[in-house]
Amino acid sequence: MTIKSPQTLVAEALNEVKTITPEQAIILVNENKCNLIDIRDMTELQKLGTVENSFHIPRGLLEFSIHPESAYVQNNQIDLNKETVLFCAAGGRSALAAKTLKEMGFKNVSHIEGGFGLMVQKGFKIKA
Repeated sequence: MTIKSPQTLVAEALNEVKTITPEQAIILVNENKCNLIDIRDMTELQKLGTVENSFHIPRGLLEFSIHPESAYVQNNQIDLNKETVLFCAAGGRSALAAKTLKEMGFKNVSHIEGGFGLMVQKGFKIKA
């Protein structure tokens, strides 16, 4: 039996999903053209803060929370007509999550290269 490493899974996901830079993501956010979704765990948000204008859905709940029949979508908190842009701490989890959303049938999904760490360096505003 061969078990793939997490690094292999991330590498495979990166070949299948759209990766955008933090600079590209800032433009999408400023033009209100995306759902910016932070998939980090709550402990990470509490320790490091959260990105302004982002929506928090932990990785473990993503598939359930972003489905068209979910409360987030039904209550217009997430607009599935916009690009769905995911980010995590460094980019690995968000690549895997973007691949999963593509498998669910989402067409307009991407993840941010370098994750939260690079987003902070590139000028995203953080709130505690």
